[in-house]
Amino acid sequence: MQAVRQCSTCGSRAAGALLKTELRHSTQTRGVCSRLLRNPEKILFSKSHALKFAGWKDAHTTPASSNLHQNLYAVPFTQVENLSHDSLIKRAASVVTDSSNTFLSQATLAFIDALTDHSKIVHRLIALQRRYLSSVGKMTPAEEDSLKQVVNGQRQEVRDSRDECKRYESMYIHAVNLCKMSADSAYISGAVQACLTVRTNIQMAQSQVEEAQKTSANADKRLAEIKVEEIQRMAEYAASFDSGEELEIHEAYLRED
Repeated sequence: MQAVRQCSTCGSRAAGALLKTELRHSTQTRGVCSRLLRNPEKILFSKSHALKFAGWKDAHTTPASSNLHQNLYAVPFTQVENLSHDSLIKRAASVVTDSSNTFLSQATLAFIDALTDHSKIVHRLIALQRRYLSSVGKMTPAEEDSLKQVVNGQRQEVRDSRDECKRYESMYIHAVNLCKMSADSAYISGAVQACLTVRTNIQMAQSQVEEAQKTSANADKRLAEIKVEEIQRMAEYAASFDSGEELEIHEAYLRED
């Protein structure tokens, strides 16, 4: 009789333990499900998470709970934002303004660098021409020919740099026009901040380019002035040379008389 009581007691304890295990597992499952439904975008699922959620200890063991959970797998949930046509157009306009800003910044930088290099090359040519003018009539024919070759080479560099400035200026103008169009598109679509940013960048680029253009224009002006001086100096040298020859001929004629 006492053995029967002990068996019944053990059986009730085992049943109670099994019931607690099932309740605890069910509670954990409901907790995970409730968190999943509240914050579906914050839960990341992997193979191990799916196995644990389904009641598996690992990929090589048997299920720890009943057969009800053997085929249960966690499915990732994503929260898709409902975007309207206006929102999509506004975002697209912002992307266009960003691209046009990049194009403008690169074209502006290239144009300013080309103008700066052109100014430096022009000033080097001016220095060479001044040296040549100050040495006219004082050099040997070989030295004069050598200096002329250097001057002509520098003049070719000036022409090449001027062509490069024109090429980058064309890109810069296209970039400014593109930015103006993108700014208008952004304003119409409602992306006011993007529109203001583009227009501010246009003003900054134009201001910087104007300064570089002034420096380059001053260099070209000095080059034109030194060219006029060169023409005058060579005319004076030729006139003095011709008058010297006439004087020598006149003296020889008098000696013959």
